[in-house]
Amino acid sequence: MSDRGDNRSRQPQSSAFRDFIGSGWGPRPTELPARERVADFLNDRTLKAGAPFPGERLVVPAGPYKVRSNDCDYRFRAHSAFAHLSGLGGEKEPDTVLVLEPNDDGTHTPLLFFKPRASRSSKEFYADARYGEFWVGARPSLEELSAQTGLETRHIDTLRDALAKDAGTVQLRIVRGVDANVEAMVNEVRSQAGLPAGEEAREDDERLEERLSEIRLTKDAFELEEMVRAVEVTKAGFEDIIRILPRAVGHRRGERVIEGAFRAVAREEGNGEGYETIAASGNHANTLHWIDNDGVVREGDLVLVDAGVEVDSLYTADITRTLPVNGRFTEVQARVYQAVLDACEAALARASEPGCRFKDVHDAAMRVIATRLHEWGILPVTPEESLAPEGQQHRRWMPHGTSHHLGLDVHDCAKARDELYKGALLEPGMVFTIEPGLYFRADDLLIPEEYRGIGVRIEDDVVVGGDGTVTRISEDIPRTIADVEEWIARVQSR
Repeated sequence: MSDRGDNRSRQPQSSAFRDFIGSGWGPRPTELPARERVADFLNDRTLKAGAPFPGERLVVPAGPYKVRSNDCDYRFRAHSAFAHLSGLGGEKEPDTVLVLEPNDDGTHTPLLFFKPRASRSSKEFYADARYGEFWVGARPSLEELSAQTGLETRHIDTLRDALAKDAGTVQLRIVRGVDANVEAMVNEVRSQAGLPAGEEAREDDERLEERLSEIRLTKDAFELEEMVRAVEVTKAGFEDIIRILPRAVGHRRGERVIEGAFRAVAREEGNGEGYETIAASGNHANTLHWIDNDGVVREGDLVLVDAGVEVDSLYTADITRTLPVNGRFTEVQARVYQAVLDACEAALARASEPGCRFKDVHDAAMRVIATRLHEWGILPVTPEESLAPEGQQHRRWMPHGTSHHLGLDVHDCAKARDELYKGALLEPGMVFTIEPGLYFRADDLLIPEEYRGIGVRIEDDVVVGGDGTVTRISEDIPRTIADVEEWIARVQSR
């Protein structure tokens, strides 16, 4: 098969050109890059990752580029398990593979296999649109990446030999579904060594992925700093949204004006958005994952914005604020908003109580929601009947969970076992969201007309401290009715 783009790019083939383009370049920098702060945390992460698998070789691919259309790729974003264990964020490094090599004492040594830059005399330098320096910039050398991460680095061309070393006596596990070529290589080595491969090895591989999720349930000091930074930049994004609300009202796709304002901050100050921004005005707020963002924004609407900046280390915030477009809540809007806010406070208070389990946070919020719905005459049964497992009528107006873990993924640690996620006691270093809501769809005939078309969600990012107290990382992003109204007035007056 010919290289991508051959039909539209005529590359010079003469030896004279190759000699000429490879000559006359200045020397490369000789100083190695500084060791990054995250490097100090990688050894501990490796120990935790490999602890259940002594004597086994563990393979964690970063993943390749993914095609967006034809010969255009999406921006590269490494698999989160790879980013966690390698410390590589941003768009570094596609097609790289981290191997946790077993040691005799049951620990593992992390080895980073990647493709370093080629010499300027090579064809890759000027002709390779995927790796060539002329096309994508200079890739690091083995020595440079090692200095940056503190990890031992090896050329990707040596990966197969490393995987095959002592195969048969050393078992291999791989994080599946990340890099098809590396997965095929692992299965080929397994088969040749008489080890379970393909579907026969699925359970073993999935146990590795499970483990790599579970070690991220509590964050180290570096991760907590990055989470704080992500929330700070996200606040700046929300303030730009508030600043452009008047322009959004006058635009036929006002929701995209909101989305675009946040996206600009996310790219200027971070790696980008941690997930697709929800900018849902009016009744669109009652579609939980409204990411079309193609609707108008009207005076008198509430606009629900669920957005988070992913910083360069790939840690993301996840914040929702529901804003009155004209700066003031109506009486009914405020009533619904206050109910959701009270549910937030009840959940936070429960989270700080000794012996709280993750699932208890949701239960605390739901008690407030069910009680308010009953007070308003909307709930057809008592709060107690609705809160019982055989009831749950209140969930018609609050169908999602109240909390999820947060970190490298917006729904972090998703492969963790249920007893270590929903059923777990809250521990210092856990970072999660608290995000109850009330959603009154415009076509819901079981609610009074004055509520129809109102959707409210308030979402904060919280952390469990060393003393077990749970606090909001996002405390500085206004959330009460009075503070939100004052925030809008202040930002728009600048």
